[in-house]
Amino acid sequence: MSQRASKPGDASTAARRFGLGPKPGDLARIASDPRGYVLAMLNKASEANIATAPPLLATPAVFSEMDDLRIEQTILRTFGGGEAVVPKSLPAAPVAKGMAPLPTPVQTAAANDANAMAQGGMAAQGAGKPAAGKVNLVGKARKDMLREEALARITRGVATETPLLERLVYFWSNHFCVSAVKGDVRALVGPLEREAIRPHVLGRFADMLAAVEHHPGMLLYLDNTVSIGPNSFVAIGKERGLNENLAREILELHTLGVDGGYAQKDVTTLAKVITGWTYGHGETVSEAEYGRFVFTPYRHEPGPFEVMGKTYAQPGVTAGEAVLADLARHPNTARYLARKLARHFISDNPPPALVARLEKTFNDSGGDLGQVTRVLVEADEAWDAPSAKIVPPFDFAVSLARGFTKIEPSEILRLTGVLGQPLWHTPSPKGWPDADDSWMGPSPIRERLRIAEKVAREIKTGDPRLVLADLGGPGVSEHTQQAVQRAETREQAFELMIMSPDFMRR
Repeated sequence: MSQRASKPGDASTAARRFGLGPKPGDLARIASDPRGYVLAMLNKASEANIATAPPLLATPAVFSEMDDLRIEQTILRTFGGGEAVVPKSLPAAPVAKGMAPLPTPVQTAAANDANAMAQGGMAAQGAGKPAAGKVNLVGKARKDMLREEALARITRGVATETPLLERLVYFWSNHFCVSAVKGDVRALVGPLEREAIRPHVLGRFADMLAAVEHHPGMLLYLDNTVSIGPNSFVAIGKERGLNENLAREILELHTLGVDGGYAQKDVTTLAKVITGWTYGHGETVSEAEYGRFVFTPYRHEPGPFEVMGKTYAQPGVTAGEAVLADLARHPNTARYLARKLARHFISDNPPPALVARLEKTFNDSGGDLGQVTRVLVEADEAWDAPSAKIVPPFDFAVSLARGFTKIEPSEILRLTGVLGQPLWHTPSPKGWPDADDSWMGPSPIRERLRIAEKVAREIKTGDPRLVLADLGGPGVSEHTQQAVQRAETREQAFELMIMSPDFMRR
């Protein structure tokens, strides 16, 4: 398909619609070929990865550290003269469609949690040092691990030269949402994103799906580790329960979509198919299995099974993996993901012709996400559409650090909580909302203005008009230019710039 010639605003579109906002000098550097700049990132898949190295731990090392601390905690509780303090997990709360995410009890607690993480973990939560027997070693370790993962993610977002890949990571991580509001999952959200999402953002959707559904973080978050087949060996003569949480979200959120043609019987059957999917823990597992996906046959419901009209008679874990493979290439999955990608990057009502091309590419390529993304980036519709999508809080905070002034990762982490999107603390498995008006309630806008005021005070050098030309480019609106030029003070000029549609929408 032929492509139109570049327009004055294309460099800004490249940096904002397909990135995390420009750094100084970026727009001038990419102005000669904005589309080529974005497409070049698709040849750098490895740039999406963040290496596992101290203080970032691979999933088995996370479990090992927590198990060691539980032993130490038991010793402290037994001989240290006190009781261990065990926090209760916060309940999940749904986000209403199209509703601005004003703080719920979960989000308020999560924002406080983000503040504590930003200031160094448990140390920020109280004065003085608790007695040895009162220290919650596991809880502190979870928060410390979460904080290190969050700071690594933020640091990568601020510094990256391949921001499209980071955007894809954020998109797919929100699609396959797990939340830090739940127990040990708090220490696993970062490893899940690094191990199951980042390696596959330009790979096959089937591979990402399999990696996510096998990951201990997802298995714990959606309770598949406690699910037992009604006719399994363990259930004989006992009252044991089948848990449908993971099966339901695989069908509703991860693959087919809520209108994807499945029925309740498919949910129940898939839940039976994946009974026995858990992770290696306890003293009896081998080192090779510890902290990794394992299949436990004595918890598994015997087959055969019928899901979405197809029979699966494969033994053991193979049946579940075959179902996932079929769901990954199902036409309804292609349709659902095509719409979701187009809505995220373009508008709530994306061009139907583009959605159809994305869907066809997904089907024809066997779910190759690199090819699907390339079609999105090459589409004229993606460059011609007006900037409609509000930049969500996390991306907003990162964009300020990229464009205007140095902001420490710990401060960015704190700001995401203040703005109502505490990192990895989603209220439900649906992830954060993505509608244009999701982040435009009075309270979130008020907080953005306060942050803009603070950032404006910290910008020590630069003429606002020159900064606007550098970060806004030739496509910046006349309204924003006039507002900056007519500002009464230098600080006010930067506030107006940050809060303008040119910087708040993409």
